[in-house]
Parts: sequence; C-alpha cells; structure tokens
Amino acid sequence: MLALATASIMTVAIQGCTDNFEEINTNPYGISNEALTQDFNHIGGRIVQATQNIYVITPAWVTQLQQNLNADIYSGYLAPPTPFAGNINNNTYGLVDGWNGFIWSSAYESVMYPLATMDETAGDEFPQFVAWGKIIRVEAMHRVSDVFGPVIYSQYGQSPAMYDSQEEVYKQFVADLDEAITVLKGYTDFVGFAKFDLVYGGDVNNWLKFANSLKLRLAIRMSGVDPAYAKTVGEEALTDAVGLLDSNGANFTLSPSAGDHPLNTLSGAWGDTRMSAEMESVLSGYNDPRLEVYFAPSTDATLAGGFKGVRSGIEIASKDTYVGHSAISTLGGVQLMTAAEVAFLKAEAALKGWAGAGTAQANYEAGIALSFAQHGAGGADTYMVDAVSIPAPFVDAYNADNSVLAGDPNLSTATIAWDATATEDQLLEKVITQKWIAMFPDGQEAWSEFRRTGYPKKFPNVVNYSDGKIDTDAQIKRINFSATELTTNPDGVASGIQALGGPDTGGTSLWWDIN
Repeated sequence: MLALATASIMTVAIQGCTDNFEEINTNPYGISNEALTQDFNHIGGRIVQATQNIYVITPAWVTQLQQNLNADIYSGYLAPPTPFAGNINNNTYGLVDGWNGFIWSSAYESVMYPLATMDETAGDEFPQFVAWGKIIRVEAMHRVSDVFGPVIYSQYGQSPAMYDSQEEVYKQFVADLDEAITVLKGYTDFVGFAKFDLVYGGDVNNWLKFANSLKLRLAIRMSGVDPAYAKTVGEEALTDAVGLLDSNGANFTLSPSAGDHPLNTLSGAWGDTRMSAEMESVLSGYNDPRLEVYFAPSTDATLAGGFKGVRSGIEIASKDTYVGHSAISTLGGVQLMTAAEVAFLKAEAALKGWAGAGTAQANYEAGIALSFAQHGAGGADTYMVDAVSIPAPFVDAYNADNSVLAGDPNLSTATIAWDATATEDQLLEKVITQKWIAMFPDGQEAWSEFRRTGYPKKFPNVVNYSDGKIDTDAQIKRINFSATELTTNPDGVASGIQALGGPDTGGTSLWWDIN
C-alpha cells in the first residue's frame, strides 16, 4: 500500500530534525568532542546520511514518492498495478504535488543540508572529506536537476535562494568533480573514509574512478546541446590516468548493510509495482536471460506462471486486475552506476569520435558482457551476436486496447548484434537499449537517457490527465517545481521558471533534452 502523509506534516518533521541536528547527534553519555574527532565521527556521520539519501533507503514509502511513482514509471522499467487517487496520478499524468515534493525535499533536507554542515565542520582541516562530499553532492543533485531542470545549488543556504539554470548547474557539477578529483589524488592512501563509506569501504581510488565515470555521464548528457564543451569534459574523463569504473567489483552500489532495497517492500509486501510492458517486450523478444534475474513469474493463474508486464498510463479499475503480474525479484544493494553503464557511455563517446574512448563495438560488447556477469547470466557471447531477435509485441492480458502489436511505430525493431553498416542512429539505439537493460532498476538514470535520445522506444500513455500540459506522444519531460518552494521561496521559483524557459509543467523540456 502507499503510506499516507501530508507534505506539510513531513516538512515540519524534517525541519525539526535538521534544526536540532547537533542536539540529536550529541552523545548523551558524555563522550567528548576530542574523542569524536579522533575517528572523524564529527564529520563522517553526515557523509553516511547524505549517501543513504541519494536514493532513499528507508523508509520505503519515501522511496516510493521520491522515485518509484515517477522516474521508475517514465523510464519504462516498472508500472503500478494500483489505481492510486482514483487512477488520476503520476502514472496517468495527473501529477500529484504532494508526492513529487519528496523528490526535492529528500535531496535538500537529507543530502544538501548534512553535506553543508560537514563542510563547515571540516573546513580547511579535512579537505579530503570536503572533496568526498562534493562527489556525493554531484551524484545526488544531478539526479534532482534531471527531474526539475533548474535547481538551487550555488545559492543553497541563502534567502531567498535563487535557482541556477540547468546549464549553469551542470557546469558547476563538472567544476566540483574536478576539484574533488584534484584533492583526492593526494589522499589515495588515506584510510579514514572506511568507517563511513557505504559504497567502497574507504577505497579512495574507487571514488576517483567513480568521479571520472560520473563526469563522463554528465558529458554524454550534455553532448547534444553543447557538443564542444561536452567533448572536452568527456575526453578529460576518458584519458585521466586514474581511469573509470571497469569491473563489477567497482560498481557504485550501496551495500546491503545500509538497508534492504526499498523496491523489495514496494513490490513484495505492498504489491505496488510490477514489471513494465516495455521490459516484457524487450527482454522476452531478445530471449534475454536477465528476465528471470530481474523479475519473478506471474502469480495470476490465467498467466500460467509466465513473465508478464503492465503497461503504464492505462485505465485501472482495481488493483486486483494486474497485481498478479510479474513482481521484481529480490534485490540486494541499491545500484546507482555500474561498469556496464560506463562501457556503454564509452561506446557512445566512440560513436562521437572522442579521444580515449576506444572502439564503439568493443565497448558495446564489453557492456553486455559486464552486465551478464554482474547478474550471473550465461550465454553473453551467443546473445551479443544475435542479429535476428527484436522486441516482442505486447499483449495486455485483460484489455486489448492496451496492447502494442507488430508494426506499431512505438515497437522497436532493433536487433542486438553490432552492425558496422548501420547508421549512427541505429547504432545509438542498440547502445542505449542495452544500457537501459543494464541499468535496471535505476529508473531515474534510464528516464533521463530516454528523454535525451528517445531510446529505447517506450509505449505512450493510453490515458492522459494532464489537461493538455503533457503531450502524449512526446511523453513527460519533467516534474513541476515543489509546491512547498512556491510557498516558502516564491522569488527563487520565479528565477527557476525564467531559467527553465517554458511553463512550469511536465511538458517543458530540460536544457539537454533536444531530441
């Protein structure tokens, strides 16, 4: 079920927590500040809090509002069988401000705030922690910018806090990563991160590789709208001696010790999310062995244990209709970047002719192999030379009007095997489709790539309750600004709308979305 809470109650609760941060985190048994400082406890705890809230680990209902009921749907990964709010909700483009405010508040209250207080405490004494925080801040906030567009970044903490345009903030992200990389290269033997590192156990070299990989991701994201700058940034990442994430052992995954994956609760205990129609179409059409890794067989008796998805943006009268479709298999750590994704980034960089990228085909096939290995799936060599299989038609088990049949322009005909005679756009579709499969279940990054490239093809909504604000065929482009911000920071929101360059609706494209 969807846990209920009003935005106003949560705002008060969260504000209360942050206002009393020092008091709450003061040990009542009298441990001195000197003792806390010895093991970096006075600054490291903020790193833990920020890391856990890039993608909210707990409680699961916040994750549901932060990502599952927006990006996970819009990416084509998952679809809710539950007709929340009378089926007029994010899934059907009747955007729910009370839900979507958590995308914003989770980032600012639980990432930006603790990192800002850490910076103040660390000061010039612990530059390695400040640098580490910059990487985490960029990872969290580029995701937020990719939802809203303009965001508060350079003026965070000011009143009123004006918004940076997405172009401005992306370039600040790159500058922050550059500063962090420069500093951390002087601390590669430092062991003080270990106690607070939920990803790499204190390995500074892996954080440097992640920072470079994140820089490459941002460069590719900007490549359509500012190709010269993107090429410079991308080539810096590709040629840096530290390197990029290149093995599954270096994947950016929040460890299971940080908490069970919230999607296990949303899919299992609550039954509020199911495999999408697109996932069924692509994975079954490609005979992809990852289908059985990602999802569980249907429990609906009429489906005879097959793997069955739900199309998003349809009329649903009752949860009972589709809840027996394929749930998500049990997930371990929260995956936010993998070596497979980086290989596909390099493949696209090679298509663009960027120095240091290698060859597109080699990177493409490496990405497939890395993803198969990550999930313990066999047969990668046979899979990647399949030049025949294409995504399968989708047949809705209960309403034929929701089906997507052969010949429908929204159904991809892309094959798997690399084809040197194909056009650059055809090769890009292959790259993005395989990257989309590999990045599951991180719907935020997949939605961003879909908007940037149009791939993989995603089935448009059948119903659209946006009152004309979102084009059904173009699909949703962003989430409108936080309702709380409209009340508490109206001048800031006005600056954000001006920087957006269009109305504050789900139909206005972001800066890099020029597809």
